[in-house]
Amino acid sequence: MDTLTIGQLAKQAGVGVETIRFYERQGLLPEPDRRLSSSYRQYPRQTVRRVRFIRHAKALGFTLREIHELLDLRVDPASTCADVRQRAREKIADIAERLESLARMKAALERLAKKCRGKGPTSELGTPRADPSACG
Repeated sequence: MDTLTIGQLAKQAGVGVETIRFYERQGLLPEPDRRLSSSYRQYPRQTVRRVRFIRHAKALGFTLREIHELLDLRVDPASTCADVRQRAREKIADIAERLESLARMKAALERLAKKCRGKGPTSELGTPRADPSACG
């Protein structure tokens, strides 16, 4: 058998059937052919790889729009490795910005944790007139 039903595809790709339908609605998966007798969706076997790619890209932090663009690059005969490299560099810059933001958030939370050691009311935390030992 060279095609898969939606249930078979979902199982082999490690996602739910609704995820497959969602990816179709988002344009990440082409609409499959349907069996004439039952009108069941019939997916080519290579769709499993595509769904796994989408899942992996999402786990790495790519947005659905970015994943769509990456998939388009793959099938566009005019795209080059330079195009892919540019997209990768843009994502690297985005990740670097997020890391900086997360580092600032971590530092702020560490300062907060030092101020409040588990005792005293939280209403005293951070007010200029608060007793420094209120949360300590």
